[in-house]
Amino acid sequence: MGDAFDEGYHADGETPVHTVRLKPFHIDETTVTKAQFATFVKATGYVTDAERYGSSAVFHLVVAAPSADVLGNAAGTPWWINVRGAHWRRPEGARSDITGRQNHPVVHVSWNDATAYAQWAGKRLPTEAEWEYAARGGLVGRRYAWGDELTPDGRWRCNIWQGRFPHTNTAEDGHLTTAPVKSYRPNGFGLWNTAGNVWEWCSDWFSPSYYAQAPVQDPHGPDTGIARVVRGGSYLCHESYCNRYRVAARSSNTQESSSGNLGFRCANDTLATGSHDTTVRLWSVS
Repeated sequence: MGDAFDEGYHADGETPVHTVRLKPFHIDETTVTKAQFATFVKATGYVTDAERYGSSAVFHLVVAAPSADVLGNAAGTPWWINVRGAHWRRPEGARSDITGRQNHPVVHVSWNDATAYAQWAGKRLPTEAEWEYAARGGLVGRRYAWGDELTPDGRWRCNIWQGRFPHTNTAEDGHLTTAPVKSYRPNGFGLWNTAGNVWEWCSDWFSPSYYAQAPVQDPHGPDTGIARVVRGGSYLCHESYCNRYRVAARSSNTQESSSGNLGFRCANDTLATGSHDTTVRLWSVS
């Protein structure tokens, strides 16, 4: 586990590379979709953090809202706009909806929202160690889930930014924002989009120094913290500023935060069953 190429940001704590042993676990082959999250909301009446707070972060090129709903830019990241009324049903603002995107990953979900969904589904969020093991797809020590080249044979294998960030996206990979959850190719374990598309919440508290002291067996992150781990990068990642679509890359966000590129997939110790269950696969790790 960790960055074998020494390409990560120092503040992210992707080193040292270290051995981890995990108990068998199940993990969803895709991130949770808008349709799946809608089923959860219909069944429970759940209200997300973005809905309760009244706004969420939308990328500046796709805002679809009246000017009165544009509440300002995020400090330090002006490409993020705080938009009143943006949430999982209206990802770009009041003038948007999710029609035709039911098989895209749900976004504008906080860690709290993701945890609530997972509990309803009889699951949980994966630990960071489980996520990296699953995301690697059996390729130990490689840069990406498919190998060491970003575009083997000139083909895009993930949904990230092409062009000059943050103003010009050529969308060579076919997508300006999210892609359907089964886009491109699955990794060696059958998991889709473990690089790019949307950031994925993990259960762990984040610490840049954790790897140096993590236990070998089933690490679960620090006991406390101020932010939770997110993994995988998103459609906004680009080598010029956010080279975090590498499989070892890690970042964090506060657990009430939401944005147009934050989603999640679920894991479990036993196979969940039920009409609202998503497809899962079993990996035994020794």
